[in-house]
Amino acid sequence: MEYQYLDMDLVKANAGLKSKQYDYILYLPDFPIDQPTGIELYGNKQAGLSLNGRVSGHIEELIRNKKLKDSGISQQALDDLKTNVDIANKKIGETGDAQDSSAGASTIIAFAAGILMFMFILLYGIQVMRGVIEEKTSRIIEVMISSVKPFQLMMGKIIGIAMVGLTQFILWILLSVAISSAAVAFLVDKDTLKQTVTTTKVQTPTGVTLDKETETAVNDSNPMAGIKKSMASLDLPKIITVFLFYFLGGYLFYSALYAAIGSAVDSETETQQFMMPVMMPLILGYALSLSVVTNDPYGNVAFWLSMIPFTSPIAMVVRLPYGVPDWQLALSIAILILGFIGTVWLASRIYRVGILMYGKKTSLKEVIKWFTYKN
Repeated sequence: MEYQYLDMDLVKANAGLKSKQYDYILYLPDFPIDQPTGIELYGNKQAGLSLNGRVSGHIEELIRNKKLKDSGISQQALDDLKTNVDIANKKIGETGDAQDSSAGASTIIAFAAGILMFMFILLYGIQVMRGVIEEKTSRIIEVMISSVKPFQLMMGKIIGIAMVGLTQFILWILLSVAISSAAVAFLVDKDTLKQTVTTTKVQTPTGVTLDKETETAVNDSNPMAGIKKSMASLDLPKIITVFLFYFLGGYLFYSALYAAIGSAVDSETETQQFMMPVMMPLILGYALSLSVVTNDPYGNVAFWLSMIPFTSPIAMVVRLPYGVPDWQLALSIAILILGFIGTVWLASRIYRVGILMYGKKTSLKEVIKWFTYKN
C-alpha cells in the first residue's frame, strides 16, 4: 500500500478521485493527538474491512511513534523491553513420566485430519448418490432388482465405493510417506547437520570442547530436529488407524442417507431439498471442529461433537492429536456403529420404494409416507 501526500482541499482531491488518478483519498484533519477524530476515507467503491483495518493500523502506528517521541522514549528502548518466551509443552503419560509434546504439531495434524475427513465423506457420499440416480434413470435398476433384494443392492453400492475410497486413501498414505522420505534423504545433508556442532567446537577456547548435554542442545536447535521431535510426540500409528475407522464409519453413515436421496429423485437437480438436511450437520461439525474443538479439545462442546454420529467422524479425528481418553474413543465408536445401523435401516425403507418411482417429483412428505409401506 502506497500513500501520496496531497496539499490541496478536499474538493480538488475528490475531482482527482473521480478521474481515477487515485484509488482512495484519506482525509486527515487537525486533531488532538489523544483524540484522532474526523478521519475519513473516500473512494469510488466501498472500502473493504481489510483495507479499513490496514489504514487504521498505519495511522495508529504514526500516532504511537509521535507520542513516544514527545515522551522522550526511543523505539530502540521500547524494543529492548520486549521478551520472547518459549514454553515447552510436556504431557504426563499413564506411567507418570513427563513426555515432550507439541501444540503446533497437534494443531496442524488436527486441521489436516478434519479437512480430509470432510472432503472424503462429502466426495464419496455424493458419488453413491449419483450412482443410484444413474442406475434409476437408465432403468438398469429394474433388471438388477429382479435378481437381488433392494437392501443388498444398496449395501453393495455403498461397500463397493467404500473399498475404492479406502484403497485410494491407503495408496495416498504410502505415496506421501515415500515422497517425504525421499525429500528428507535428498534435501537434508547429514554433513550439514554435523557442521553445527563442529563449528561450535571450533569457536570455543583452545582445548575446550562442549559437554554431551550442550552438544545435544545444539543438535536439537536444528529446524529438522525440531520437526522430528514434534512429530515423535504424536502417536501417528494410532491417529492413522482411528482416522481410517472414522473415514469408513462416517462414510457408511452418510452414504446410506445419500443413497436414500438418490433413490427418491429422478435427476440430480431435484436433490436440493433433501441435500440440505443431510449436509448441514456435516458442515456444522466441520466448522465447529476447526474452531471450537482445536481451541478447547477437552471442553463440553468438543466432547458432545465427538459423540454425536453426525459430527463425530470429524470432531474425533480433530481431537485425537491432542489426546483422547480411551473410554471416550470407545463410546464414540460404539455410538457411530449404532448410528450407521440406524441410518441403513432408515435408508433401506426409502430405497426399496424410491428406486421404482418414476415421473413424479417427490416431496419430503411423500418420503415420510414410504416408511409405512410394508412391501
